[in-house]
Amino acid sequence: MPDIEVKSSWADEVEDDGNQKLPEPTETIKNGVKIITEYTFNENNQKVKIVRQYKMEKRIVSKTIAQRKTWPKFGDSHNDKPGPNPATTIVAEDVYMQFITNKEDSDKPDDSGINKLKGMDQNVMKCRNCKGDHWTTKCPYKDSLVLANKAAEEKKPPIGGMEKKETGGKYVPPSLREGAKNTDSMSHQRRDDTLAIRISNLSENTQEADLEDLVKPFGPYSKLYLAKDKNTNCCKGFAYVHFKFRADAAKAIEMLDGFGYDHLILNVDWSKPSQN
Repeated sequence: MPDIEVKSSWADEVEDDGNQKLPEPTETIKNGVKIITEYTFNENNQKVKIVRQYKMEKRIVSKTIAQRKTWPKFGDSHNDKPGPNPATTIVAEDVYMQFITNKEDSDKPDDSGINKLKGMDQNVMKCRNCKGDHWTTKCPYKDSLVLANKAAEEKKPPIGGMEKKETGGKYVPPSLREGAKNTDSMSHQRRDDTLAIRISNLSENTQEADLEDLVKPFGPYSKLYLAKDKNTNCCKGFAYVHFKFRADAAKAIEMLDGFGYDHLILNVDWSKPSQN
């Protein structure tokens, strides 16, 4: 019989001791695509070929990120190639962040405030009399200017037949100035405090409209004042009403004093005149 050579398969020639040698991983770059080929064993102890493809892109990053990519690797990844190692690094979804300012710009000292102060006019103070660089009260020409202005005013003719009132450099009220209208008739039309009543023990929720509805049936009035807290804007518990006629005010006191309003008992009486 002729000798027949029996060829064994490549799987039979592989040792079963688990110390099989795997080919070294390869890495090729073609048309902007990086192809990494690796060999490993699966759960059934079978040799598996893994091919990963990465699209290479160039991106412009900040100076800090570029410097961080040049740092050498350390620890178990000391001998790894540049870039992430799939055995120790999991590439997740990219998170894009937009920085308003760079870190390099924020480290620079801000001199804008100092430059603004330098650019401002140093002559902040200015005299109203001579326009000098000093306060008006310390003007050296203050007395001479006052005398000159007083002499010029004395030469002016009186306006409207009214005689000029000497003030001596003091404050002059508008009613006594030149050209002012005669307000003697207005002084007699001032508010008469004897026609005002004071309503107390009001609720905190009382508003001007509520106070108006309360006193409107008794007659015409000239003014309403509801005291409120500046912080909470709530009623302080009292108010003043100025009637035009004393009879209406007396009628309001008679009807509202002891009247139940918003679960409270009102106290109404004549307003005391101010000490001033």
